[in-house]
Amino acid sequence: MTDRPGPTTRARIREISGSVARERRDDLATEEPLEIRLRSGHERRTAAITMRTPGHDFELAAGFLHAEGIAAPVDIAGIGYCTDEDVLPEARYNVVTVHLKGPIPDLPALDRHFVTSSACGICGSASLDALRHRCSPVTPPELGLTQEILYGLPDRLRAAQGVFGKTGGLHAAGLFTAGGELVAVREDVGRHNALDKLVGWAGLRGDLPLADRVLMVSGRASYEIMQKALAAGIPVVCAVSAPSSLAVDLAREFGMTLVGFLRGERCNVYAGPERIKLT
Repeated sequence: MTDRPGPTTRARIREISGSVARERRDDLATEEPLEIRLRSGHERRTAAITMRTPGHDFELAAGFLHAEGIAAPVDIAGIGYCTDEDVLPEARYNVVTVHLKGPIPDLPALDRHFVTSSACGICGSASLDALRHRCSPVTPPELGLTQEILYGLPDRLRAAQGVFGKTGGLHAAGLFTAGGELVAVREDVGRHNALDKLVGWAGLRGDLPLADRVLMVSGRASYEIMQKALAAGIPVVCAVSAPSSLAVDLAREFGMTLVGFLRGERCNVYAGPERIKLT
């Protein structure tokens, strides 16, 4: 029986401090491929191959499919690790099969190349024009954050990053209430995967859209991050680093609040400042 890969991997390293070297063991963030397969009846297709940190794989698959407009959680009949004959036993936990209630959609029509990496996310991203056909603006700005709650989000996210504390090598996506309460957090070597896991968790619970939640991410706010947040109906996205120009364009067009460089008691609000309440 092949063991399921874990989120961390032990490795022997040489640590050098000044002119002194010593051998020791270190914990690394595990990076393994995950193939997401779609199945409907006897039909089977591969939707994506991504490099990820093992753990919450079913949530990752569900979140990815929802964000890309391939299948909503309600379209999923079940998710399991693949037992097809073409999958080697040692790769069993690196292939997930998503059973759909209806037919498999025409993936090439999405004009995307679903070969992803933990570093870059999806390549050949759909444009804002494509998003307009399948996404609506988020809810009006009833949800509001005080600056005290806002300033506290990075530390609360960091405190919840269990694997990061061991490896120092993972991104995180955390879901918060407007009062600053942590609802859920997911980690991965890829920032986009971490968010897919979080959205997949919510979707499989029947909690989408997340119209009354705040997203905090540990890295930068890219177009892909904003696209996935929009698909989940999240109105506020906060990041410890910078946003991209396209991320700002997306936030402004779809009525989202985008906060960047959230560190200490300062931040930049790039879109939707009306949701930030100064006291």
